[in-house]
This record gives sequence, structure tokens and C-alpha cells, in this order.
Amino acid sequence: MVLPGVYAPQDDTELLAEALREEAPPAGAHVLDLGTGSGALALEAARQGAEVTAVDVSRLAVWTVRVNAWLARLPVRIRRGNLFGPVRGRRYDLILANPPYVPAPDAGHVPRGRSRAWDAGWDGRLLLDRICRDAPALLRPGGVLLTVHSALSDPCRTLELLRAAGLKAAVVRRRWIALGPVLRSREDWLRRRGLLAPGEEREELVVVRAERIR
Repeated sequence: MVLPGVYAPQDDTELLAEALREEAPPAGAHVLDLGTGSGALALEAARQGAEVTAVDVSRLAVWTVRVNAWLARLPVRIRRGNLFGPVRGRRYDLILANPPYVPAPDAGHVPRGRSRAWDAGWDGRLLLDRICRDAPALLRPGGVLLTVHSALSDPCRTLELLRAAGLKAAVVRRRWIALGPVLRSREDWLRRRGLLAPGEEREELVVVRAERIR
């Protein structure tokens, strides 16, 4: 169930879910689902026996996860807040993140409503950089961060920041998908910036895995 205005599971959600299933956190593992949206990933982790905390800044998303967790009869702790704010000081075995990552033409625009689920500043890294900066401190030794985003928002930068923080990081999944409505609406702008090649009609999604070795 997805309330109006909440990000519905899409290709990026499924790609991250595949990485989660491959990660196979053991029963009792502490998992954080950051920017949970509908709670699809939180529920997937809970089905595997993990102790899951789901965080989202949207009130509608929080209500959506509560309803979905109740319908699925799965225990999920749900917190409303901005990124790591509600869980500061805690440590996790696994952090999942499917943040907004779509480059937006208006660099000064503050996303509102539905666009808050995808618009992420001029370079698409408005939240990605913060996640790369703050996630390592919330990982237990051996803990893993799994994050998904578009190749349009510079996976090399994600790897660089996570490695600089002492994590072992690599791209572990890739998938090409057709351009969706949002990218179609700003296609000319993306081509002028060189983010989309002439004639290119697809977007590449990547999952980055980063592990705290110690």
C-alpha cells in the first residue's frame, strides 16, 4: 500500500532488494532503512529476521510504513526525521539507502511534495554526500552500507567518499532502465550538461556496497 505522495517501489527499489537478499543479514541483525518511503526494503529485511528501524522525513511515508508493517505482521521501528537525526548515536550491521538522486535544474530549489522523493540538487548529490559522510560512524565493525542511485549522480564520487572514510567500497549491481517521466521532462537540460549522450534513451542504476572493516 502506498499513500499518494509517497515514493512507490520501482526499479531502484528492486535492485537494492536484490543486493539485500544477497547480503542475507543474519537473524537479529540491526538494520537501518534510510528514506524508507513505502517501507518495501524495511519489510524485506524484517522478513529475513532482522531488527529493522525505518526512517523517513515524510509524515505520509511514516504512516504508509506503519500500515504496511501492520498488514504484513512484521515488527519495524518507524521514526520520522531527516536522515540520521532520529538514530544518532546508534550502530547498525546494515544500512540501506535509496535517497533522492535525480539532478535538478534549479540548484536553489527546495524540493516539496512528491519531488522531495527524487530531486537532489544540481548534481544529484544533495543527500548522497551526507550519507557518505555520516553513515560510516553508524556502522558496527563489519557493518555494510548498501545504497542505490543513478549513474547520472556520479558513482565514482560515492566510492571516493566512502573509501576516504575507511570503508571498502565497490559497485556490486548495475541495471539499465528506460528514462522515466522525470528524466524525460528535463532531458534537454541533461544533454546540454553532458549527463545524457545524444540519442541515449536509458539510465543506468548502480548499487554501491561499502563495508566497515574495523
